[in-house]
Amino acid sequence: MSQDEQVITEVEADAPVAEQADTDAADAAETEAPEADADGGGQTDAPADDAPRVSKREEALNNEGEIAADYLEELLDIADLDGDIDTFNEGGRAHVSILTDAEVLVGKDGQVLDALQELARLAVMTETGHRSRLMLDVAGFRDKQRASLQDLAADAIAEVKESGESVRLSPMNPYQRKIVHDAVAAAGLVSESEGEEPRRRVVVLPQG
Repeated sequence: MSQDEQVITEVEADAPVAEQADTDAADAAETEAPEADADGGGQTDAPADDAPRVSKREEALNNEGEIAADYLEELLDIADLDGDIDTFNEGGRAHVSILTDAEVLVGKDGQVLDALQELARLAVMTETGHRSRLMLDVAGFRDKQRASLQDLAADAIAEVKESGESVRLSPMNPYQRKIVHDAVAAAGLVSESEGEEPRRRVVVLPQG
């Protein structure tokens, strides 16, 4: 299996939930540890002191996006593919979006997209020395995937409420499972993950 086929994805941290028996959720809920006060006094009544931290974090994310964008632009040039690259920060991580009609950059079930995302993260880590949680999207694929998975979760939730029995969904990657877990939690039900990668799946449980 080539490097581009090794899909290493991480779940988004839009609204972290407690995913039972799923270590991927811990990574999804990853947050930056607050810096300690220089004088050790623990004072919290000086909002001006917080501003440099926020600015520094935003600057670091902007840098991640720029590094990834430059790397991906070079790849597009090598592959002779057209595409506009946009960067922004959201949910505590850098985002890069490639606007293109080249479906080859997405691949079957987003496998090429996931591989490109991992390569972009490696490019950032090479430059900065720090692990990146950057998210890459191509032609709005992830937005479409999110909507589809939320519909799938809604059907499973309705079935569980009607039958009172657990519903097991098809195997998914960590990113996909996180979307389903969030949808289930928002509906007031509980879900968990079972099985081993790459056959790990979400199980929606009945109340009580």
